[in-house]
Amino acid sequence: MAVHEFQKGAKVLMAKKVTVYDLIEAKRQNRTITAVSCYDYTTARLVADAGVEMILVGDSAAQFILGYDSTLPVTMDFMITITAAVARAAPDVCLVGDMPFLSYHTGIPDAVRNAGRFIQKAGVQMIKIEATQAQLDVIKAVSDAGMAVMAHIGIRPQSITKLGKLKAEGTTAELAYDLISLADKMVAAGASALLIEGTAREVARIITLRSPIPVIGCGSGPDCDGQILIVNDILGLSIGATPKFSKSYDNLSESITRSLHAYVDELRTGRFPDDDHCYHIKPGQLEKLEQMLRTIGG
Repeated sequence: MAVHEFQKGAKVLMAKKVTVYDLIEAKRQNRTITAVSCYDYTTARLVADAGVEMILVGDSAAQFILGYDSTLPVTMDFMITITAAVARAAPDVCLVGDMPFLSYHTGIPDAVRNAGRFIQKAGVQMIKIEATQAQLDVIKAVSDAGMAVMAHIGIRPQSITKLGKLKAEGTTAELAYDLISLADKMVAAGASALLIEGTAREVARIITLRSPIPVIGCGSGPDCDGQILIVNDILGLSIGATPKFSKSYDNLSESITRSLHAYVDELRTGRFPDDDHCYHIKPGQLEKLEQMLRTIGG
């Protein structure tokens, strides 16, 4: 598989672009696919340098970047803009663009056109679509148009208006059977990967074992072919409650707040900027300037 190589904890020394084919090979070889969701150039560079193979630019940017209470307000234009920024920062990862609300619900021509915009304008390798039985024809149409599709099943945040609340999926035999059947249908419709969110571990394991394509888990247990979390959660930057399945590996909110307090304090006490943080006129030029000013009465 195309992976980054490291030496003694240094930054990446050599990298090869990770492709959808590489993800399929990872599944075949039972090697975990590493994925992160992020939304900006600076963070994406750090994510890529850590050796992550897949970046999903998710519509959760509506919440983490714009401060909305759901994913619904973001537009295709916004998603393309931020996804293109991530592509510039991380050209060697497998980049996935998330189709926002109403970008594929209004008919197959709109779905194919908007998916194509992600390919042409943002350089993604795969299109993610939150999918139910109703989206099978969309998955097939986008796939038939020559684009790799990641079908997102399980918890689907774009359905919040209809459901009113998001809850774990596949927790009864009947619900599990329906989800397993849906996954099979997504594969048959031409999906190149599955993303399973917030689904009972046992059910996600069955889907993963049945699926010939990579299965990326988000809060669906360790038995999937890969795992993805939002970078803000990983770094401890999220505000408010985080999902049960999320894990923070640092608490950058505290250290960032501490640094900002120190900055404000130094400004108010006159310790910053000091002379070492200023540009200076070249030697001898201040006297010359003063003489020039005297000639005009300055």
